[in-house]
Amino acid sequence: MVAECGSIAEAARRLNLTPAAVSQRLLALEADLGHPLVARAGRTVRPTEEGLAILESAQTLVQSARDLRAVAARGVPAGQLRLGATASAMTGILPGLIADLSAQWPNIEYFVQPGSSLELYHQVTRGELDAALIVKPTFALPKIVDWAMIRDEPLILIGPANMPGAELPVLLSRYRFIRYDRNQWGGQIVDQFLRSQNLRVQEWLELDALDAIAALVDRGLGISIVPEWAPPWPEGLKLSKRPLSSEYVRQTGILWSRTSARMAALGALVQLCGPQRPAY
Repeated sequence: MVAECGSIAEAARRLNLTPAAVSQRLLALEADLGHPLVARAGRTVRPTEEGLAILESAQTLVQSARDLRAVAARGVPAGQLRLGATASAMTGILPGLIADLSAQWPNIEYFVQPGSSLELYHQVTRGELDAALIVKPTFALPKIVDWAMIRDEPLILIGPANMPGAELPVLLSRYRFIRYDRNQWGGQIVDQFLRSQNLRVQEWLELDALDAIAALVDRGLGISIVPEWAPPWPEGLKLSKRPLSSEYVRQTGILWSRTSARMAALGALVQLCGPQRPAY
């Protein structure tokens, strides 16, 4: 964790320890191995050559230790699930899933990593995460992972509360356009819709945070086309929402590894995301 954070203070915060406790553990490990593992430079630290040499093996040891609970449970969902989620899934889908799963299987523990769909996809395929709540990839999936859809999120036009009921081309010519980042898979769907309709926009801002886009629109700074992501939306916003083409839809679901050591817990999670799942 110190190597990942580059800071003893930040590592202590993530581990729920004091910085002094982390430093003591680090010193004990260095004494046991007989080599310095980190070099300090002001408030930051970085692995030494010896630290880098053992880092991959150390990460494997830590993960194997976490897997022991799942192995010992002999098919009963237990151990630590390592999950990822996009920003909108983190607030709109994940809390309900974890609440339901915890009620049924209290021995499951959780680590949650935020990120973009692309980043989390690669972390699942590399085995760094057991599963992730992401936008459906547009390409064929490798055999080591699987996918299940949780919700369809059709595109909607959002504007200030006083936005007139004019046609879309008229509105796009009248208001500045706040674009959902085209580096995001959802933003690419928005771009495909605009291109398919030959719509021109007064583009002046592009960002990947849907909450921030909604807040900017609320302040009268423009209009936007976004997927209708799972609530909650930011509180206090006064927005006009208009549904657009049902052909262009962002699908959010769960991507999971077929080779995880925590298959019992992972299977329980995937089952909650299946056809009989509650409406998150």
